[in-house]
Amino acid sequence: MHRFICLMTTLLALISCSRNSPDALLKQRIDRIENGLVEFTSPKGLFQVGSVKSEDLRTLAERMKHYHTPGVSMAVIKDFALDWAKPYGVLRTDGDRLVAADSFFEAASTSKLVTAAIVLHHVEQGILSLDEDINTYLKSWKLPENDFTRQQKVTLRLLLTHRAGLPATNFPQKENAGDPTLVQVLKGELPAMNKPAVVEYFPGTKWQYSNIGYVVVQQILEDALGKPFSRIARETVFEQLGMKNSTFTYPLDRGLQANEAWPHDAEGTLREPEMVPSAPAHGGLMTTPSDLARFTIELMRAYNGLSERLLSKEMARRMFTKVLDLDPEMFGIPLGEGLGVFLNGEEDNLVFAHPGSNSPGMNCWLFGYPRTGRGAVIMTNGAGGELLAMEIISAVSREYAR
Repeated sequence: MHRFICLMTTLLALISCSRNSPDALLKQRIDRIENGLVEFTSPKGLFQVGSVKSEDLRTLAERMKHYHTPGVSMAVIKDFALDWAKPYGVLRTDGDRLVAADSFFEAASTSKLVTAAIVLHHVEQGILSLDEDINTYLKSWKLPENDFTRQQKVTLRLLLTHRAGLPATNFPQKENAGDPTLVQVLKGELPAMNKPAVVEYFPGTKWQYSNIGYVVVQQILEDALGKPFSRIARETVFEQLGMKNSTFTYPLDRGLQANEAWPHDAEGTLREPEMVPSAPAHGGLMTTPSDLARFTIELMRAYNGLSERLLSKEMARRMFTKVLDLDPEMFGIPLGEGLGVFLNGEEDNLVFAHPGSNSPGMNCWLFGYPRTGRGAVIMTNGAGGELLAMEIISAVSREYAR
């Protein structure tokens, strides 16, 4: 009897350990990432896995302080599922409210990936075409015709891949004059002070990153569907994927504003957000890493034919097919342009990614490996958070290559 009791005690202990080991292993994995950052020196090794010297390792807390970034939130994906999500730091330095997993951050230009997916969804519905003259869809405003557009019409395919010939412009506006309308932004009319959406060179002949190109995409969607862009995004993406903490409406509802991360400049000084409420498609998504992880997972599942809630397998693969190679000196890493997304590598090592950076100090990085179902989303509220996110990406890549 004594021997039987000892055996059962040992067996129960083993069962208990096996049940707890996944949580323990995950905690060890998170600890290694939090204590495994290496100073960023070049984007060349961003998605590469290599050994690092223990004396080069830094903690996340140290690097947040180094980059004057008060808040970080991240989510990591493994095997087509959210593996873990964790917040760090504070929402703004004039208070002590901590970043939470459901705190809202600006996705900045990572918003373009969501906008591109919305377009491709409606292409599959037969509502839009990637290769039609966009002026056939536009009603509230028309792309001005000039010598360039008379020879080559602008299409959604060219807009999504930054080859429409539109200017690279940010969106300053006249102080104390209110927010411009969407059409005022497109025309560059006061109170908007940006360059207008006028084609500057022959469409299709040159890659030039264009924020205002995605503002044109927003107007196309609104005119073609007869709805505000924020509602289109909610119905097409957020409600379908359970993204309950995502919106293109800004400012946030009053009850949510206390949970919003505010930007901080390169010195860590708190600054006012510089969002353009009427033109959010290029960089105005307010969301969380967990919600963006859900979106990333859906794209990867679609790529493998595991879901069609947003895109079919065929369309997801078209999205992640390289349209052109970008000059590696431009970003310091070999990148290609897909339909609204940056691409690196091939086959199992294919990575899709989209960074985002909003002045005066909000950053976002999203990446995923569609073949293997791995990825991560990192969001920060400091101008230096862009480099910090790259250090985190490298640490995550090394850890999940184990």
